[in-house]
Amino acid sequence: MSLKPRDEKQLSEAIAAAKGPLRIVGNGTRGVMCEGDVLTTAAMSGISLYEPGALTVVAAAGTPLAEIEAALAAEGQRLPFEPMDHRGLLGTKGEPTIGGVVAANISGPRRVQAGACRDSLIGVRFVDGRGDVLKNGGRVMKNVTGYDLVKLMAGAHGTLGVISEVAFKVLPDVAATAVLLINGLSDADAVLAMSRALGSPYEVSGAAHTPNGIDGHPVTMIRMEGFKASVAYRAEQLRVLLADLGEGVIETDPARVSAGWKWVRDVEAFDGHEGNVWRISVKPSDAPQVVAGLGANAVLLDWGGGLIWALMPQGADMRAKMRDVRGHATLVRGTDFSRFQPEVGPLASISAGLRAQFDPRGILNAGLMG
Repeated sequence: MSLKPRDEKQLSEAIAAAKGPLRIVGNGTRGVMCEGDVLTTAAMSGISLYEPGALTVVAAAGTPLAEIEAALAAEGQRLPFEPMDHRGLLGTKGEPTIGGVVAANISGPRRVQAGACRDSLIGVRFVDGRGDVLKNGGRVMKNVTGYDLVKLMAGAHGTLGVISEVAFKVLPDVAATAVLLINGLSDADAVLAMSRALGSPYEVSGAAHTPNGIDGHPVTMIRMEGFKASVAYRAEQLRVLLADLGEGVIETDPARVSAGWKWVRDVEAFDGHEGNVWRISVKPSDAPQVVAGLGANAVLLDWGGGLIWALMPQGADMRAKMRDVRGHATLVRGTDFSRFQPEVGPLASISAGLRAQFDPRGILNAGLMG
């Protein structure tokens, strides 16, 4: 059975009337699987408010991400957090929705500068597990009412409520981009280079590394964005700053730069390759140790080393390999293990309490997060 409400009222009625668990999806592009009738927000679509001068956009949860990005681009603006497209990695179809982006807190390479999806979210409307409509935050940046609950919904994966509307602060688009490329670095030297770059005054907006780049060799990618003259100056200064680690090349061709960061953002190197895909969050300085102990078929480091994407043989227990390292691992593709790392201690108690408060019947994406 599939439920497809067209507005918030129908969404509320569908949840209130549910006799069993519901699997909450947007357009199903992120591969969320759990028991229950499918409830999709895809029919709840449309931008209800866009004020370029106020840097604010409001849209229904089922609005395609591409529609929002096109509307912003027409006014020379963008979402700050560069959301990932999972379709190639997961082999899914359809159009990613803005509600799905928020529910999973999807945040791309620009997170190191602009923050995560939740940091740009200023308002949210949702329906809880009782069928009650709740709203938090506002439609302008200065309204911070309910700030904590707005942030809580981002990354809850539909377990606390079904999002019906979101409001974001947006940013002006960039005029120019340059990427400093350093070939041949070890994982340890790459993390050192990225850490130096991120700690410099040169306003880095992306820092990634892979042992097997598009051309097959190790490459470290450090991005700067802004006005053309400023970008050129900062890129050259950063090249000098990191010269002791390796000879850097500055790439400014828009098409090559865009393709390279899409390759990082969407983890395109793993597309079509068999195996489980893990998303690992660690302290950047721990990344080389973690990578060395994985036995992975392929890896990609983003966020200066704080995010590791690993393509692992099916059945490999990633979490067991990380017992001596602080961090957590999420199974993005595969079925051998639970999707999310089991919560323990006080964190588990807090999460259970929140779910009991917002979904007392336990029907929203039941069992997905614990």
